[in-house]
Amino acid sequence: IDFVKLEEELGEFTDKENERYNFTWSGKQEAKKIAQTPSTGTLRPSKRESKNWDTTQNLYIEGDNLEVLKLLQKSYHKKVKMIYIDPPYNTGKDFVYKDNFKDNIKNYLEVTNQVDSKGNRLSTNSETNGRYHSDWLSMMYPRLKLARNLLKDDGVIFISIDDNEVANLRKLCDEIFGEDNFIGQTVRASNSTKNNSNYISITHDYALVYAKLKEATKKNWQVGKKNVKGFQKIANRMFKQKLSLDEIENELKALVKYPKFYDFDHYYYCDEKGVYRTDNSGGVDNGNYTTEIIHPATKKPCNKPAKGWRYNEQTILKMLEKNMFHFGKNENTIPLPKRYLNDYLTTVPSGISFFDTQIDTNFFKKIKLPFDFPKPYEYIQYLLQMEGSKDGIVLDFFSGSATTAHAVMQLNAEDGGKRKYICVQIPEPTDKKSEAYKTGYKNICEIGKERIRRAGEKIIADNPDKDLSNLDIGFKVFKLDSSNIKEWDSDFDNLEQNLIDATENIKEDRTSQDLLYEILLKYGLDLTLPIEEKAIDNKKVFIIGFGALAVCLDENITIDTVEAVAKLKDKYETETMRVVFKDSSFKDAVVKTNAIQILKQYGIDEIVSI
Repeated sequence: IDFVKLEEELGEFTDKENERYNFTWSGKQEAKKIAQTPSTGTLRPSKRESKNWDTTQNLYIEGDNLEVLKLLQKSYHKKVKMIYIDPPYNTGKDFVYKDNFKDNIKNYLEVTNQVDSKGNRLSTNSETNGRYHSDWLSMMYPRLKLARNLLKDDGVIFISIDDNEVANLRKLCDEIFGEDNFIGQTVRASNSTKNNSNYISITHDYALVYAKLKEATKKNWQVGKKNVKGFQKIANRMFKQKLSLDEIENELKALVKYPKFYDFDHYYYCDEKGVYRTDNSGGVDNGNYTTEIIHPATKKPCNKPAKGWRYNEQTILKMLEKNMFHFGKNENTIPLPKRYLNDYLTTVPSGISFFDTQIDTNFFKKIKLPFDFPKPYEYIQYLLQMEGSKDGIVLDFFSGSATTAHAVMQLNAEDGGKRKYICVQIPEPTDKKSEAYKTGYKNICEIGKERIRRAGEKIIADNPDKDLSNLDIGFKVFKLDSSNIKEWDSDFDNLEQNLIDATENIKEDRTSQDLLYEILLKYGLDLTLPIEEKAIDNKKVFIIGFGALAVCLDENITIDTVEAVAKLKDKYETETMRVVFKDSSFKDAVVKTNAIQILKQYGIDEIVSI
């Protein structure tokens, strides 16, 4: 019971000098702490589940996105151009991420089975829960806080949300990104209806758009008009059927009333060149144009604009020659310039957009993958076009069925872009009664990875006339796990055994590849950097970033091995080079001591043993 509110209801008020506008909830302080707590985990590579491992620049990461975002802080700080997320809507039925301040890695391993250590279900956030909104906000706060760090100064974030939390999310983003960096709140209309309302049918959700630094962000956003091919195909068919211009106009006017074609308002006409709209002929007197424009049907001079033609004589003659005027029924109508849809395939983004929810549903049917209610990939393409960049990293840390990855590949195929994606998804188990589970997909990540594989191949197959040899349809798979380094066991009853175990501090089930990528994360290096394997003195040495880092994790390292590694600095002609060995790998303590001095002689001052 809030006794202060109870007293106010009873008419008792006390003056509060500390009253101020703020946005808070139960658990906010802990959410802030979680955002600042470093991860104890790592990302383990899975080449077997990846595609085009050696060449791809895309990442697919399985794991709790809170921990993954923490692990990406060094490697991708200020490197992400755009973030799109579609977090779980707070409906009381969706999977909710349960964060644990003390040990989120252990918590993650429990949550992926959707039970806690006591076997309790963790899959709902019931409306009867007294902290219904608070729990959702506490889940979102640290993730958005960490995500902001990854954005470039001119980067933007799009967040899909519905009515349940849109007001709270707006306040949350105002706090994290700043009110001044709010760009807009757009509406996505769809042809699906949420019939669970007792009052009105809901056929839309929202996307909140924020910039990292609004003044650094590109202005004059434009997007390509969607459904152009379908609209033009309908208009061209009517023209070929020799319908009258009036009939075509009436049909097109009826067509643009449908949400799918709302972008084509006023494109009511068609000729042999395609669909067009009309423009003003006058308004600015540019003319000494004295020749009459003759109506093609009546053969009489057409009326002129009251204020004169907006074009000079030379331009009008060229327009007449190219059939660039739209004539009315007779000479009493002023001829109007034609504006073809093909010449205006971009538009200023609207505050409301329509995207058919069947687009991805039908796509999943075509590629024979079971998944319910996917977000339309054309919608993500639309947002990508709004942001405007043709390169850079696109991050989605609520990846779901990997719609963002699909949209990035599709748009790159269409406009020749070089965008890269990072998708993060918790391996949430699929319902045992679902078609996906029965087909063999035990969690959402399995569906997402297979969707990317099939979508990439389908894009290539659907564009046989295009050279898509450079289109990146691959991805590297990484999985969240505990660190490869053993933790010190403070059980003093087994101190002798613990000391013996500590001589080999790498976990037995971990490979050199696992350890290598943990080193990359610790150093803040991109996980897609080229890695070269060299055999030096019969030892495997990994060369990362063309000589920026050399890592040798083999056993029995000798002075000869150290000297051979040191000579790599001159070979790669790199200004600075870092070298990493395993602490237990040196042949003896003498080799370890001398190794440091040898490397320094070659100008390598940063030597690490793990």
